[in-house]
Parts: sequence; structure tokens; C-alpha cells
Amino acid sequence: MSVHKSDVKKVTTHQLQNMKERGEKISMLTAYDFSMATILDAAGVDVLLVGDSASNVMAGHETTLPITLDQMIYHASSVVRGVNRAFVVVDMPFGSYQGNSSEALRSAIRIMKESGGHGVKLEGGAEIKESITRILSAGVPVMGHLGLTPQSIYKFGTYTVRAKEEAEAQKLLDDAQLLQELGCFAIVLEKIPSALAKRVAETLQIPIIGIGAGPDVDGQVLVVHDMLGINKEFKPRFLRRYADLHSIMTGAVQNYVKDVKSKDFPNEKEAY
Repeated sequence: MSVHKSDVKKVTTHQLQNMKERGEKISMLTAYDFSMATILDAAGVDVLLVGDSASNVMAGHETTLPITLDQMIYHASSVVRGVNRAFVVVDMPFGSYQGNSSEALRSAIRIMKESGGHGVKLEGGAEIKESITRILSAGVPVMGHLGLTPQSIYKFGTYTVRAKEEAEAQKLLDDAQLLQELGCFAIVLEKIPSALAKRVAETLQIPIIGIGAGPDVDGQVLVVHDMLGINKEFKPRFLRRYADLHSIMTGAVQNYVKDVKSKDFPNEKEAY
């Protein structure tokens, strides 16, 4: 029996909060297109992140910085059309919210209106307080992002683990508390010591999602191309590969090329 969108209980910020309170871990993966979003949503992923990592895995850029607001809206609208249940969060790209709260509000409203996404994600703490406040004032759900913040790669100069030193760890704790007080519904912690991530998750009431932040947070997120083994080059310690689609896809394409060259495809049954 087919299931209509109206029959599916959608994931909401309220449900995510309830999941934390009852100790149910939150599953989150990135998605950038309709076909992948359809698969991930049907498989039961709770949150789909339309990440600015599309700049890397979809467009081939070295960093996340080049992707534009228009491109993020394109990817997000494609994902939303493939979703029945999952909560869709859209990354606000570099330059769309830093330093100008009015621009941040305009960017967030465009994402929500033009993509149909359910919330936005911003990197940073106290330094983007005004932007978060303005976006929340419009009723747009905001997810925070602390620790390793890829949009600031040229500031830090490395993708190494963040907040290992006491001063940076304390700033992260302060920023996390601030994001909760401002009204963020959740926070992503990227590539920080497990003990620090555990402390944040235990201290805050809102869900804490980790990527390279250990097991003691409220949920986990990975880039889907990394998790499925489509991307073979990226091999951080925190990544677990659940498939080797790079090899499977390469083999399938090679077989197709061979069959075309040998005139085996199409055969009589595959012709009209």
C-alpha cells in the first residue's frame, strides 16, 4: 500500500528535542539531490543536512567557500522534493550571514521561501550572535555549528582537531551555552575532543550532533558520499564506511562500456 506524504509523521524540532530527552540517538546525513534524498529519507534518516560540503563533493572545489546562496537553494529545493519524513536543514553559505544581520535575515528567508527547507545552519558563536537573533526573530529554526568550522579554514589554516587547549575549549562551552540561550534548536560539534563534546551534551538541554566528536553526544552526522564510499580520498579517523560504492559503480560502468563496445548491449530483448 502506498504511503502519502500526509500519512507520514514528519520529524520536527520538537521531536528532536524529545529524542534527546528519552535518550534516542539522532541520525543525520548530508544530501544534495532528489534521488539521494529519496533513498535516505525512506531508509529512516532523521535529519538531512543540505551541506555547503556540496561545494566539495558536488562541484569539486577545494573548500566550502565558493558555493553561493543560489546554488544552496537549488540543492535544498531538490532535496526537499525527495523527502516525506526527515527534517531538512540547509547550510547558510559563506558570505550570506557573517557581519551583517540584515543580510543574514534576507538570506535565511530566501532559503526558507525558495527551497522549502525546514531550518538553517550557521557556523560560529558569539561573533554571529546578531545574525542568529535576527533569523530566529523571523521564526526560522536555527542549528548552530561549533568546533571545526570549515568556512573559517583560512583563519585556522588547518582541518585539525579544535578546542584541545583550555582557552578554546572554554570559548566553545560559552558559545554553546549562548546558542542555546539565543534559541537554537540544536548544535553540530565538529572534530573536537570526545570529553569536551560529552560535557556540552550533558550541560545543554538542546540536541548536540557530532561529527568526529565521539559517542557521547545526542546524534551523529556524516557526509553521505564519504559514508557510502563514493569519495575514496577522504579518510579521517571518525569516518566509518558502510559501503564501497566507488568500486561498485566503477565496475558497473566498465561492464557497460565493454558491452557497448562488444555490441552486446542492447540485445534483441532490449530493443523495440
